[in-house]
Amino acid sequence: MEQLTLTTPALLFSAISLIMLAYTNRFLAYASIIRNLRDKYLEKQEEALIFQMKNIKQRLNLTRWMQIFGITSLLFCVITMFLIYVGFNKIAVWCFGFGLILLMISLLILIKEIQISTYALNVHLRDIEEDLKNK
Repeated sequence: MEQLTLTTPALLFSAISLIMLAYTNRFLAYASIIRNLRDKYLEKQEEALIFQMKNIKQRLNLTRWMQIFGITSLLFCVITMFLIYVGFNKIAVWCFGFGLILLMISLLILIKEIQISTYALNVHLRDIEEDLKNK
């Protein structure tokens, strides 16, 4: 392997920052949805709302784990840079590798969250299609 330099982990800073921004936007969107679902549920306790609340709770939990793994990945990039700076290159390589693995886990969780989101949206579309057929 070529020598790991300070610029290698630094390249991930912008990528991880953009990913974290996207994760934060998802989190804020879920917070808004949850508040709206709560208000709707207080008005009328429909079964569909309970399904939506369970679904959003699962997605919110996955988003939390995506954020945790993404932030930890960024932390390991910083640790890697520090280790390179102080001359511990062998340990730095392992820290950088571990940070990459954490980032991959975060992205894999994102894939799972997208699948759940897509399923929930398809349920809504199916409900609309059935309603249109009945009219």
